[in-house]
Amino acid sequence: MKILIAPMNWGLGHASRCIPLINKYVADGCEVVIAGDGESLALLRKHFPELRSIVFPSLNLKYSKGNSQVWAMAKALPRIVRWGIRDHYALKRLLAQEHFDRIISDNRFGLYVNLKPKSRYFSRNSKPKKPVDPAKEPETIYITHQLMIKTPPHYHWLEPMLASIHRDIILKYTQCWIPDYAGEKNLSGDLSHKYPLPRNAKFIGPLTRFPVKQTPDRKTCDTQYSIVAVLSGLEPQRTLFEKQITDYYSGREEKVLVVRGKTGLPNTTLQNNNITFVPYLDDQSLQDALLGAEIILARSGYSTIMDLNALGCLYKARLVATPGQPEQEYLATLLKT
Repeated sequence: MKILIAPMNWGLGHASRCIPLINKYVADGCEVVIAGDGESLALLRKHFPELRSIVFPSLNLKYSKGNSQVWAMAKALPRIVRWGIRDHYALKRLLAQEHFDRIISDNRFGLYVNLKPKSRYFSRNSKPKKPVDPAKEPETIYITHQLMIKTPPHYHWLEPMLASIHRDIILKYTQCWIPDYAGEKNLSGDLSHKYPLPRNAKFIGPLTRFPVKQTPDRKTCDTQYSIVAVLSGLEPQRTLFEKQITDYYSGREEKVLVVRGKTGLPNTTLQNNNITFVPYLDDQSLQDALLGAEIILARSGYSTIMDLNALGCLYKARLVATPGQPEQEYLATLLKT
């Protein structure tokens, strides 16, 4: 089986939760090709240097420096729609050159195969001139935990409409995989459980790069850092969060490790008094640091939550939402300990 896996480049979370899928397919003897752009593609290339990779169109979003992202996202909306269309045509060009049995898209909403000519969101001129033979048409999988799109408080009235639009996108795929539990003891709350599931959607359980099922004895882990901060997300908020942590902990007694989430930088360690900075850590080193820490500082991104849950570390995590990002604000409140 030949499989294309393409995560969205919005922080590192979408790429990191594709790692267990890639590991499984490689172990099963499948031919896996990774696709994407930016830091997320760089992360997968570091994990799987032996796999072929393809660069797909970049979105290059940036957050506002302030506490509201409404205007930044509103301005970016036309660019996001164009990006989805560019992604779709990049996939069409790729499929004209080679066959894939399965295409897995983590929130890259344009990577479906059947394009309906009367779609409300795409031009009817987008219909392929030479339709794909149904017998050779690849299965398309869409991974998302956000069936419901959270909005700021004054815009909650938009949420049913956004959920409906997202549902229409999901139904363009063969299947939708939701990385969460189906029951009440879930991690995503309203994001995946408020509305009825689309007919092609199912819960597959959390996706995490960490294989640990039970938390080991802290004495056997890397305990040299009492505070471990794991950074990710869009700029400039990633850098602002790093500066806040540096300013607060600089010169204090605690030894602090800051994992900057910059996979494109050389893996060089920098020291600033009691604070150690690294661009990134391999999975085993990050796992050891998280298990050994007394306090973990991180954004309340969903992939981070799945990783911490797998390690049994959610109880010691201080989840800090990106200012003005409703999804993270909701998750930080939902999982507050």
